[in-house]
This record gives sequence, C-alpha cells and structure tokens, in this order.
Amino acid sequence: MNILNIENGWLLEQKQVISPHFDPRPFNDDISLLVIHYISLPPDEFGGDFIDRFFQGKLDPTEHPYFEEIKDLKVSAHCLINRQGKITQYVNFNDMAWHAGVSCFDGREKCNQFSIGIELEGSNNQPFTQAQYQTLAQLTQVIMQTYPKITPERIVGHCDIAPERKIDPGQYFDWKYYQYLLSQI
Repeated sequence: MNILNIENGWLLEQKQVISPHFDPRPFNDDISLLVIHYISLPPDEFGGDFIDRFFQGKLDPTEHPYFEEIKDLKVSAHCLINRQGKITQYVNFNDMAWHAGVSCFDGREKCNQFSIGIELEGSNNQPFTQAQYQTLAQLTQVIMQTYPKITPERIVGHCDIAPERKIDPGQYFDWKYYQYLLSQI
C-alpha cells in the first residue's frame, strides 16, 4: 500500500488535474462529510481522459452523443479513483467542489459547503474493483485524519444526500466491505 499524505489540501505525489469548477468554502473548519459517487464517461465505459476533461469544462460534445447532453454542466469532485485504483485530484480539499448539487444531510442543506466528494470510476451496472476499494479506504483514512470532523458515521453515498435525484454509488457498492477495510487500516 502506498502511504497517502495531505498537505495544504492537496494529496502529495498523486496526479492533479485542476478543475475551475470550485468555490472557496464559506467556513474552512466545517469539513465534516465524505460523499461517495460514481462516474463513467461515456456511461458504462471506462478509461481515457473524458472525466478529466469533463471536470475541467473541456469535454468536446461532438465526441459522443451523450456528451451533447452534459455539455453545459459545470461539475467537479475532489478526487476520482479509477478502475486501477489510481487517484486524480481535481479540487483542493479546503475548497468546495461542485459534486453534490441540491442535497441535504442531517437537516443541513448545500452539502458541497461542508463535504468532500470522491468519485469512483464505475456505474450502477457492475461491481467496483478491489483496487478501488483498497485506495478508497486509504484515502478515506487520510481524509479522516486530516479532517477529524469526518467520522465513519459521516460517510455517505450521493443517494443518501440527494435521494430523489441520485442512486450512486449504486447497487454494487459494497458498504460492508468498505467499512471492513477502513477498520483494518
């Protein structure tokens, strides 16, 4: 296992693709929720740099019919974990990524303001990889060490904070296995 470290909101020695889709947090000491998502571009296809370009606002809508549908969206996450378990960071953890949209947790709306968003390269049609679970557990551990208001009870899926709109991380995300891995680190 690689040791992950966060310094000034950035993961050290990990790929960075800077997204312009972020805002300063209203309260920097309020980071207290971790939200797990999935994404694949085009849907159910993996690999390539489409997600990087999407989060940068540089996705060419002529490259795939689905891209025309999402061409005007301005979206980002703090990190993506690809199918091989490699991390790409798009937004500094101390800033507010645009991942949750209209959302509510524990009676509090606008979850982007107080959460960190992690995308897994995946879909609702197939399981995630062992490498993704291993990396997600490691990343979660270093995030919880750096931002101690995030506890295991404050780790949720996008479906939990936007149940009318979202289903991710989906039917194949193994919460019990993920929690087991977290307990072993």
